[in-house]
Amino acid sequence: MLFINANIHTMEGTPIGGGWLQTKGGVIAGMGPMADVPSGEKTYDCCGADMYPGFMDAHTHLGMMEDGLTFEGDDLNEDTDPTTPQLRAIDGLNPLDRDFQEAAAAGVTTVVTGPGSANPIGGQMAAIKTCCPDGCIDDSILKAPVAIKMALGENPKDVYHDKDTGPVTRMATAAFIREELLKAQRYEKELHRSEEDEDAEPPEFDMKAEALLPALRGETEVHFHAHRADDIFTAIRIGKEFHLDYVIIHGTEGHLIAPRLAKEHVRVLSGPFLADRSKPELRSQTPACPGILAKAGVQVAIITDHSVIPIQYLPLCAGLAVREGMEREAALRAITIEPARICRLDNRVGSLRQGKDADFSLFDCDPLSSYSKPLLVVENGSIVYERG
Repeated sequence: MLFINANIHTMEGTPIGGGWLQTKGGVIAGMGPMADVPSGEKTYDCCGADMYPGFMDAHTHLGMMEDGLTFEGDDLNEDTDPTTPQLRAIDGLNPLDRDFQEAAAAGVTTVVTGPGSANPIGGQMAAIKTCCPDGCIDDSILKAPVAIKMALGENPKDVYHDKDTGPVTRMATAAFIREELLKAQRYEKELHRSEEDEDAEPPEFDMKAEALLPALRGETEVHFHAHRADDIFTAIRIGKEFHLDYVIIHGTEGHLIAPRLAKEHVRVLSGPFLADRSKPELRSQTPACPGILAKAGVQVAIITDHSVIPIQYLPLCAGLAVREGMEREAALRAITIEPARICRLDNRVGSLRQGKDADFSLFDCDPLSSYSKPLLVVENGSIVYERG
C-alpha cells in the first residue's frame, strides 16, 4: 500500500516534508518526496498529516494484569519464591485484554511487558506488538525473552517482610540476586567441563540457572527496577560485577545523580510520573526527570508502567516531560527510537526506514498534546485503527 502526501517524521535522519511511504509484506518497502512517488499502487491520501513511527513503551505489564479484573486477571507476581528467572511473560499475558486495543488506538504499537517487582528476580520480559489479530500472542512476539526482570528497593521488602524466605532488607535483596547469578556461573562452568571432558558428569538440570545463562552471556538484557539513587547504584554495581547488559527501570531519583549516570553510560526507562507518590521511594518523583537525564547525556526513554498509568497516555507523559523542560524532539525520541535502541530492537521498530516494520501513525495535531488522537494507526503494514 502507498501512503502519500504525508509529513514524515522518521526519528532517524531528516524529516520528509510532503512525502510518500510504501508498505509491502508488513515492512517499509520505500519512502521519499512526492516528486518521486511510485505509481500503480493502492493509495491512501494522508492529506498533509504528520506521520510518526509507532510509539514504543519499553516497560509495561500489558496483559499481565487485566483491565477490570482483580485476582482472576492478575498474573503479575509469583510471590511464592523470591527468585523466579524461569517464569516467562508470554505464558501469563492475555492478548485479548482490551488494553491492547486501547494501546494500538493511541499509536502505541510495541511494548515490553512482563512480571512485576515483588521478587528480586521476577522472570522474563517479552517485547511484543499490540495488535494480535488471531488472539495468539506467539504471532505478536518481537523478542522473548528481551530481558530478565530484577527488582531492588521497597517492593521485595514489602512483599517478603512477613514470610520465612525473605528478603527483608536491601542487603538481602542484592544477595539473593548475586547468589542466583553465581550459581548460574558455576552451572555454566560445569556444563563446559562436561562437554570438554567425557569423564566429567554434567550438572543436574537447573531451570533457574538455564534462564540466567543468556543474561550472563550478554545475549539478554537485565532490567533492574530501581527508584532510589542508592538502589540505582546497587544495580550498577551488580551489572559491573557480572558484566551484564543492564537497564534501569524507573530511575525516579535519576535526575539527582544524572552526571554520574551519564559517566557510567547507564540507560534509563523513566517513569511513571503521571501518578501519586504512593510510597517513600517516590518522594522525588517528577516529570522533569527524563529531560534532566537527556540533557546530561543519559540515554532515556519514557514509560507508563501500565497499568500504573494506562498505556494510551504514553504520548501524554512525553508531553508532560516537555512541559517540565525536556526538548520536544527528545521527548518524541523517548517514545520511539530511544526505547527501541535501549531494548536492542531498533533493527525492527522505533523509526521509519526502508526494511523496518511498517508501524506508524498519522496525526493532524501535535501527538504530545492532551487533545491529540491519531487519524490512523498502521501496524505490520495493516490499518489497525482509523478515527471515525
